[in-house]
Amino acid sequence: MGDFDIRPVAVDDVPAIVGMLADDPLGAERESPDDLTPYLTALERISADPNQRLVVAVREGRAVGTLQLTIVPGLSRRGATRSIIEGVRIHADERGSGLGTRLIEWAINESRRQGCRLVQLTSDNTRTDAHRFYERLGFTPSHTGFKLSL
Repeated sequence: MGDFDIRPVAVDDVPAIVGMLADDPLGAERESPDDLTPYLTALERISADPNQRLVVAVREGRAVGTLQLTIVPGLSRRGATRSIIEGVRIHADERGSGLGTRLIEWAINESRRQGCRLVQLTSDNTRTDAHRFYERLGFTPSHTGFKLSL
């Protein structure tokens, strides 16, 4: 696996990232790569929030992976700060290359740097391959998640 850079997402990265978000059965139903307006608006909001890290992995000038890391200060766990990893996607050409592991390791290291005492994430029940991947990296399936669409 060649080297890659992890950096904050720029406007020019958005089409490739939306393409990765849409490139699976779940994403195909909920993403709209033909209309980037809501994604660009979201990028503005994310970029303005100091508790957000939306990053892209770039290899040879091409976006090949992404994730969002949110830093959440809290009162529970003796006032612990936690982080939430969300929107992890690896380009289809890169899956199995180790890029996903390195991207998650980046998120864990950034969480430590931010003083977090816990890193958490959710994964759709149907993503069994992703569950094995996260467990291999030391995550445990400790909770049941709930969502309410608004």
